Amino acid sequence: MASTLSAKSIPLARPKNGVGAFVFQCRKLVFSYCEHFGSNNGMVCVSFHSVRVFRFKDRNENSPVLDYIRSDLVKFAKKNPQIEIVVQHRPAHHPIVKGFYLNGRDKVICVRNLSPSEIGDKVKLLRDSSGAKTKLLAKKPVLSTTESVRGIWSPFHSRRHKI
Repeated sequence: MASTLSAKSIPLARPKNGVGAFVFQCRKLVFSYCEHFGSNNGMVCVSFHSVRVFRFKDRNENSPVLDYIRSDLVKFAKKNPQIEIVVQHRPAHHPIVKGFYLNGRDKVICVRNLSPSEIGDKVKLLRDSSGAKTKLLAKKPVLSTTESVRGIWSPFHSRRHKI
């Protein structure tokens, strides 16, 4: 008799950071743009030998978003082969960069009116973040085992305030 294992009984190994390995939490970056919007006019994406090459119309050659995509995005994609890079058309909207993470969450950053170096900083921020929600760290009250030297303040123990 051959025993069969069901899919529920087999544990699923998820990629985690630990002592012997490092896994980027960002799995995909999506760059969305509009050809006719003021901040990023005239970009057409064509693929060439499995590397994306960007051709631009003469209409808006000085757009910061297009400058970043034209000069820095291909370099970023070659330095980070573990991250899928997608450039897509999003009509009548400001340019955004959207990051998808291994934990199932996503983060969106609008890059309207940013310089190419600022766009690069935002892309690095998305690449390096974990996708988890931001947590407040400093909201817990301070508990002490000893009494205060000055005692507990009370408005009834001070001099009356005169206006």
